[in-house]
Amino acid sequence: MANAAGASEEELPRASSADEEVVEEEQIGTVNERLLDYRSLNLRRHAPNNTSQVAIVGSNLCPIESLDYELVENDLFNQDWRSRSRSAILRYVFLKWTFCLFIGCVAGAIGFFNNLAVENIAGLKFVAVSNLMLADKYWTAFAVFAGSNLALLMFATVITAFVSTAAGGSGIPEVKAYLNGVDAPDIFSLRTLAVKAGPMVHIGACIGAIVGQGGSRKYGMNWRWLRYFKNDRDRRDLVTCGAAAGIAAAFRAPVGGVLFALESLCSWWRSALLWRAFFTTAVVAVTLRALVDVCERGNCGLFGKGGLIMYDVTADNITYHLADLPPVILLGVIGGILGSLYNFLMLKVLHIFSQVNEKGCTYKLLLAATVSIITSCCLFGLPWLAPCSPCVKDDCPSIGRSGSFSNFQCLPNQYNDLASLFFNTNDDTIRKLFSNGSNDDFHKSSIMVSFITSYVLGIISYGVAAPFGLFVPVILTGATYGRVIGMLMGSNTSLDHGLFAVLGAASFLGGTMRMTVSVCVIILELTNNLLLLPLVMLVLLISKSVADSFNPNIYDLILKLKGLPYLEDHVEPYMRQLTVSDVVAGPLRTFNSVEKVGSIVHILKTTGHHAFPVIDEPPFSSPPVLYGLILRGHLLSLLRKKYFQPTCSLAGSNHASKKFVADDFAKRGSGKQDSIDNIELTAEEMEMFIDLHPFINTSPYTVVETMSLAKALLLFREVGLRHLLIVPKSANRAPVVGILTRHDFMPEHILGLHPYLTKSRWKRLRFRTSIFTKFFRAPSI
Repeated sequence: MANAAGASEEELPRASSADEEVVEEEQIGTVNERLLDYRSLNLRRHAPNNTSQVAIVGSNLCPIESLDYELVENDLFNQDWRSRSRSAILRYVFLKWTFCLFIGCVAGAIGFFNNLAVENIAGLKFVAVSNLMLADKYWTAFAVFAGSNLALLMFATVITAFVSTAAGGSGIPEVKAYLNGVDAPDIFSLRTLAVKAGPMVHIGACIGAIVGQGGSRKYGMNWRWLRYFKNDRDRRDLVTCGAAAGIAAAFRAPVGGVLFALESLCSWWRSALLWRAFFTTAVVAVTLRALVDVCERGNCGLFGKGGLIMYDVTADNITYHLADLPPVILLGVIGGILGSLYNFLMLKVLHIFSQVNEKGCTYKLLLAATVSIITSCCLFGLPWLAPCSPCVKDDCPSIGRSGSFSNFQCLPNQYNDLASLFFNTNDDTIRKLFSNGSNDDFHKSSIMVSFITSYVLGIISYGVAAPFGLFVPVILTGATYGRVIGMLMGSNTSLDHGLFAVLGAASFLGGTMRMTVSVCVIILELTNNLLLLPLVMLVLLISKSVADSFNPNIYDLILKLKGLPYLEDHVEPYMRQLTVSDVVAGPLRTFNSVEKVGSIVHILKTTGHHAFPVIDEPPFSSPPVLYGLILRGHLLSLLRKKYFQPTCSLAGSNHASKKFVADDFAKRGSGKQDSIDNIELTAEEMEMFIDLHPFINTSPYTVVETMSLAKALLLFREVGLRHLLIVPKSANRAPVVGILTRHDFMPEHILGLHPYLTKSRWKRLRFRTSIFTKFFRAPSI
């Protein structure tokens, strides 16, 4: 699917030829038709662009919108800020920190109870299956095992398909796109939060977004002190804190959560945001610690221990020498190759599964049922091929206790090592693989089968229409991979197999997700062992570098597959060959500073643009000058309150301040938009005028038409803009000649206008010649 951003912001259209016929001409800059009498422009006119303005949200095509992190500066808002008392400003700052405290407490509690429920439900299932196995009722045991798996997955698929399709998958690509400036309906709604059980990054982001809605008129929560948060800037900060809290809640890694948000999610940071994110994750850590203390007193059921807690699973006195580095380097190289292959295969599977899911809810359920049955057959059938081993440890075998080895079909006082990996929660399995001094607990064949199984099942399960995360399956696969390498090394290394599992998990995370700093810190916080730092750093750097030679990280691939218009952090070389005037198309829609109501209504009904330049013309200014930018939402508010005057004259800012307050122009919640169709005006009102001066953003970001596109992209992305006005080089021309939006920086748009630049498009140093690389290369989307 094409990846593009909406024309003037914005609502990214496309989807079908029918959609393309409805979409209005894009407001992405050229000549202002109303000012052709004042000058003659030589800007190029280009063919209409056919890039998309819709994205895949869940399994549905939805219009998307860009976010505006720029502070609006107009007479009304400036007067509102000046009128605020010192106590009001202190209350605003206090509420920011209070919201962060609330996000941390809620995210920590949800993460704790989610993991607690998973462990107890899985524990009851494994106890029932183990008892049936001991009674030699193997087929009944399989029926209970497969039936419970099917019932749980079908329940998750049903609520996802019928309540919130946006809750499917991990949600991290959507969070990453939002923090890059792209919004889509329902990705952070209350329904999505209710359905999303598991992937904590999306859950934390939902909590932050809901808190940042600034109240709700629908539910009567529209207190005055909440209105200050009805803007994209504060919502973005709370979503960032929520995403960081999600990682902290999932892995008990508060510092890792902050670094994950900084490295992988956010496109821009401020020092104040860093402090609030760190405070939020600290609250998560305290909340988890308090709840875990309750579990340690035996109040959490048979199996509940509060989540992925793997502290002290490695030795306290890890030693390694120069001779141990070659195996670690090999681990990183192979991990990078396997990680890039994992991304490639997952993208292929997602292409196929998305086509199935698009056919309707029945197909979603059938696909989920098929995946569940295949998974159950593999997990129950493969352990029959594994040998039995004599049990020499205290927790082997036992029923009704977390982390125990499984007897499966073996004789008393024996255990099945492969069943011990399959018949446990992912958390307990990872804990086993990470454990120190367990070199003799698993057979080489069992670890190899476990690695292949987790590798394949992790790929085919992600495309199901249910909330599936990527982190834990990737860690599990990487841990088994690390064990395989450790076993193959044999006596050639002195490193423990548990350490190889930790490094393997890090290697596979680096190969799939391409994160270095945050993963390194998360691994260290999980294992509570700083001695691992040099080895983890080395393996992450190698695996990421190797994997980057083949394809992008998994989240970027999913972003592109969904059609989300993500602005990359690198500049394509061909952008330096173009100026901003080379990528805009027309015509540009503008307003006079005192505009006729009928003209405003006509343009709002015939375009989908989010913002319009306002030109001061005679008699209010001579010659015409660019007064500023006015937003569609502000125009709708003016029309709704019928702020009209009978003549084309100035009304004055004092008159506006008596009629309006800043809350009248506050932005609605995520994905919610006002419509011009809901406003009814009489023929007499259509002939009246509106003085736009008090409501215009008088300091929009502008660039001269000769600025390189590369330089404009850096400004657009780093500042977090939605609109960037283009002004002429000379003074005897129109005061504004175009608007740059996210759409104009999309490669599909630029290369569609200038196809001869395709060969100069930037690509990472990736191998292109070998058959091996051609197979690994990410498919075009």
